[in-house]
Amino acid sequence: MTKYQANNFMRGWFIGNFEPSLLKSTQFEVAFKEYQTGDTEAAHTHQLATEYTVIASGVFQINDTICRAGDIIKIDVQEAARFLCLETGTTVVIKTPSVPGDKYLI
Repeated sequence: MTKYQANNFMRGWFIGNFEPSLLKSTQFEVAFKEYQTGDTEAAHTHQLATEYTVIASGVFQINDTICRAGDIIKIDVQEAARFLCLETGTTVVIKTPSVPGDKYLI
């Protein structure tokens, strides 16, 4: 067994086609992210990747939808996403495929 900390990876991304990575893969990326109330992610799209966000805890607003623990949100290729943490929480994000640089701010 080997133990790691999510905060030792870039913004919580620990699997994907980047360094550092626990598992190098071009097929998908995985991140564990922690947020405080008021934290945001800039509005953006992905031209090649689909993104899945699992709300592990807390309350978030993704676009115009309120999301809570247990919700899974799919953001399709080229779909814009805005993100606001309404109540301190954590997410697990899966993005496929893993394409470095495939994030376009709006």
